[in-house]
Amino acid sequence: MKQFTYVITDAQGIHARPAGTLVKVVKEFSSTITIAKDGKEVKANGVLGVMSLGAKQGEEITIKADGADEDAAIAKLEEFLKANL
Repeated sequence: MKQFTYVITDAQGIHARPAGTLVKVVKEFSSTITIAKDGKEVKANGVLGVMSLGAKQGEEITIKADGADEDAAIAKLEEFLKANL
């Protein structure tokens, strides 16, 4: 399992549009990918789950990937978050 933490920089936090795009990126991989914030962890393959975390600007999230392509998944997700959130 691989993981990394990221602090949300977008002024609106994780809202619908970037959440939808994030889910599309997650679905490119076979690994199980989760996002956690403040002790709550959700699978990252659904927009409602991702948005249910209520991640706002300045808050830290943890992305975890577990599976055959976890290295590629973590690299792509880290790049996505830095560019979009």
